[in-house]
Amino acid sequence: MFESLSQRLSSTVQRLRGRGRLTEENIQESLREVRIALLEADVALPVVQALVDRVKMRAVGQEVLKSLTPGQALVKVVSDELTAVMGQTNEALDLAAQPPAVVLMAGLQGAGKTTTVAKLARLLGERQKKKVMVVSCDVYRPAAIAQLQTLAEQVGVAFFPSEAGQDPVDIARNAVAAAKRELVDVLIVDTAGRLHVDEKMMEEIQRLHAALNPIETLFTVDAMTGQDAANTAKAFADALPLTGVVLTKTDGDARGGAALSVRHITGKPIKFLGAGEKTDALEPFHPDRVAQRILGMGDVLSLVEEVERKVDHEKAQNLAKKVMKGKRFDLVDMRDQLEQMMNMGGLAGLMDKMPGMGQLPEAVKQKANDGEVKRMIAIINSMTQKERRHPDLLKGSRKARVARGSGTQPADVNRLLKQYMQMSKMMSKFGKGGGKGLMRQMRGAMKGMRGGMPPMR
Repeated sequence: MFESLSQRLSSTVQRLRGRGRLTEENIQESLREVRIALLEADVALPVVQALVDRVKMRAVGQEVLKSLTPGQALVKVVSDELTAVMGQTNEALDLAAQPPAVVLMAGLQGAGKTTTVAKLARLLGERQKKKVMVVSCDVYRPAAIAQLQTLAEQVGVAFFPSEAGQDPVDIARNAVAAAKRELVDVLIVDTAGRLHVDEKMMEEIQRLHAALNPIETLFTVDAMTGQDAANTAKAFADALPLTGVVLTKTDGDARGGAALSVRHITGKPIKFLGAGEKTDALEPFHPDRVAQRILGMGDVLSLVEEVERKVDHEKAQNLAKKVMKGKRFDLVDMRDQLEQMMNMGGLAGLMDKMPGMGQLPEAVKQKANDGEVKRMIAIINSMTQKERRHPDLLKGSRKARVARGSGTQPADVNRLLKQYMQMSKMMSKFGKGGGKGLMRQMRGAMKGMRGGMPPMR
């Protein structure tokens, strides 16, 4: 998400390097580039105009501090204004109600609403330790009811059954009664979607809202529809007292126009971002962190939180003990590391959150793809247990067999083994000298570089 916008804004900032001060003349061209970049990202025109005007008002004539170049000063101003447009801080769900706290989900058909219900149920269960129940009031699509039941089983939450032909309001009331009996903390209600906003749809969801009086009413919208997402959200906000918006399919949206437009147009906060089909692919929306990602500054806080949640700490500790005792790092260990990386969103997901990654050449970014990681895991899986523990056994005929089993070429197996050897040497030096040994190794590598490490800008 935001790849194209991030690239354009980064190149704009580069042009201001070496200037002593931001003036109306040298910032005019930069603001023009910012405006074009935002429009190309499908940000709504009123949002673009408001954002550019505020950036200009704050940036022109601003003194450049000793630690800031004009380019960095502009980045700070743009970052602040992007954050303001998207809502300053994350607005969490307000679940402070007599249980069950009812969350009503609205949205058009195909926006990923039912999947989002399951993702939200999992998030509330795992991170907030809530007992969650889900129910489908989409009586027009029996497949939607069956889909939610399957997803509820996958994420381990209670499912209240419903059938096509029932009245949606009756289903919802019965679900609330059941949630009270079973001492459920949160009841999430899925509703029917349509291909477009229509009167019948609005009447039905208004009846549901009146009957349930939910503490949260969330609108689920496809981020790939750009500023249309904001316009559709506004239509729902006019008909319903929405409390927030969930942007889905953000992994397929390279522009990011919806994220920048929704808050300004609807006045409602974006509460979550959904990316991908997996049930753990839902994250709270932090405007300040997203602004940093847009400007190529990474999102270290989200990365740390993700590591804390998704890394298998027991495996990590066992590997650390193994290395410190001088035991050999093998291909089973390497596979564990690769799988942990994939659990955290793969290479692309990690790079998106790491500072400075936006400055990498496009050719380098394209090489860092998850397909290569999956190929490496497949190669290791095609080996015998003995070969994984003792990679020295992998000679010509064995390599050919592993390549056939993984659908790769012997050259791919050789490349994997070369990468394994590099990792193994690094782990070995770390084990011999602890942290000091690794630092010595890094200093030695840096001395070999002409001119040493480049200065941080």
